[in-house]
Amino acid sequence: MADDMGWGDLGCYGSKQNTTPNLDRLSREGTRFTSFYATQAVCTSSRVALLSGCYPNRLGLGGVALGPGSRIGLDPAEKTLGTLFRDSGYLTAVVGKWHLGDDAKFLPLAHGFGESLVIPYSNDMWPLGYVPGDSTPKYPPLPRLVDGVLFDTVSDWREMDNLTTVQGYRAVRFIRRNANLGKPFFLYLATSMPHTPLGASRAFRGKGPTPYADTMADLDDKVGDILNALRETGTEKNTIVIFTSDNGPWLNFGRHAGSAGPFREGKGTTWEGGVRVPFIIRWPGVIPEGRVTSALAGNLDVLPTLVEACGAAKPVLPIDGQSFLAAAKGLSAKARKNFAYYYGDKLEAVRVGKWKLHLPHTYRSYENLVPAAVDGKPSAYKQGKVEWALYDLETDEGERNDVSATHPEVVAELKAFAAAERQRMDESKRPVGRVGN
Repeated sequence: MADDMGWGDLGCYGSKQNTTPNLDRLSREGTRFTSFYATQAVCTSSRVALLSGCYPNRLGLGGVALGPGSRIGLDPAEKTLGTLFRDSGYLTAVVGKWHLGDDAKFLPLAHGFGESLVIPYSNDMWPLGYVPGDSTPKYPPLPRLVDGVLFDTVSDWREMDNLTTVQGYRAVRFIRRNANLGKPFFLYLATSMPHTPLGASRAFRGKGPTPYADTMADLDDKVGDILNALRETGTEKNTIVIFTSDNGPWLNFGRHAGSAGPFREGKGTTWEGGVRVPFIIRWPGVIPEGRVTSALAGNLDVLPTLVEACGAAKPVLPIDGQSFLAAAKGLSAKARKNFAYYYGDKLEAVRVGKWKLHLPHTYRSYENLVPAAVDGKPSAYKQGKVEWALYDLETDEGERNDVSATHPEVVAELKAFAAAERQRMDESKRPVGRVGN
């Protein structure tokens, strides 16, 4: 899982700026989804959905990016992918950005991961700002934890540049050490990049057309290392590989931001640019090569899909995710029928088939931003506002032509679904994890 990577940031998704040969190869060797969603367009919430199979607001973690010393986190009572695979006999590890709470009760060991090298939150939660010389953010040192114990801190720009290298190395080491021990393994790699402040190792820094392209090339290179490790250890044909992003791009960072492709807006919004993300899945001999599907799915669906594919233990408590294994295998052209776009605990839009209905809400807007005075620093958001608005995503993927006036029957149908979804969520919430409980 990449951080803040947009739908349009890979060559296989149309990027002309970023060089991503390894991810493009993964797409050729697997199936690429074009209508895949991050469940909410913000760091913690999206990761909650991926690991728990739930809408994050069901678990009290909607619309949040937990900072240092947070008093809340993902409750250990929830059965995550780590817990389910551990209980099914898998060796488990997580590398990279955690962001589900930095208290010991919320760290990877409490969620089924036997090995971990993590930064507990976003890489901008450090003392040095977004660009060299910028000391705007006021955060404590950025820790790197190994199995829950402080190992070192990311304390300067050299270490930020090497962040992807370290995370990639640790992921490859886990594969090489565990590939032939006679037990299956589950590795969750959540790269800190390309979240700002951007970093890129010496081999890539300053080589691309933008700083973001440098970071993407560095990240893609580490994906190549992982794919090579699977091949060289003889586990490639029996391993499912997934690549995705936690939300859309943070567009007010200019040349330090990604691209939402043809979609409107970016991170932190429920417009397609905020939540529609790249998703590639490879399983040699099982999932078709070079296939592209428009089946509707989201990262909350990854847990039930992998549980089904691997015959792993199932969650005990109810979840919101639905398996899309049949769609991934090419046995069905469809996956889920609908999707609810929450931000925080507010339902802002719903989708049924090709139709998307926005409920009235305000949102941060990246349109017509004035560039920041310093390259790499954020420009100020604008505020947008939308009333009831209906879009046909098959003919208007950029959400520019509101057709609510000409399709009142569709509006009525989606309003009914929104009301039912709102009631369902209100009746099914579980307590958030809290320090001291």
